Amino acid sequence: MTLFIASDLHGSLTAGQAMLERFEQSGARYLLLLGDLLNHGPRNAIPDGYNPVQLAELLNTYADRIIAVRGNCDSEVDQMLLQFPITATYQQVLMPQMRLFLTHGHIYHPDNLPPLQAGDALVYGHTHIATAEYRDGILLINPGSTTIPRNHGRASYALLTASRCDVHALDDNELLLTTAIHHAL
Repeated sequence: MTLFIASDLHGSLTAGQAMLERFEQSGARYLLLLGDLLNHGPRNAIPDGYNPVQLAELLNTYADRIIAVRGNCDSEVDQMLLQFPITATYQQVLMPQMRLFLTHGHIYHPDNLPPLQAGDALVYGHTHIATAEYRDGILLINPGSTTIPRNHGRASYALLTASRCDVHALDDNELLLTTAIHHAL
């Protein structure tokens, strides 16, 4: 099963449309959204295509395929527009080969890990910087941001399968990062 991972849309309908087009092309079964979906946040410039109401309407058409967590810019008002839950600080997804701990990244992150075992994955956003690497036996996955990439990065998303994690550029689907999945003994 392929999982599509995205984060930090920050209300951009343009980025949301591009992300959902890539989601459809990927053949992924589920869309994992790691927070900061509708609000641009007070420290970010208003992104291109900023239209949180229409973005919410578009995301709602995929509600039965979305697993989401709350970002530091998400609020209960945002939840009122969405037909899938976004208020959990974290979610856990069990896959045959590993456990995924989904979070936005402002509470749990590589320097403040939740209780995880070797072979598990921390899947987080918040930094807007893509990552796909192992640290001390834990897979760290950050899809970057679909809307406001940082550190001279490109807008991006991640695909996770049983054998690998790939981070792709949103605009042209170029492979930016990849790592093989290590199976715990």
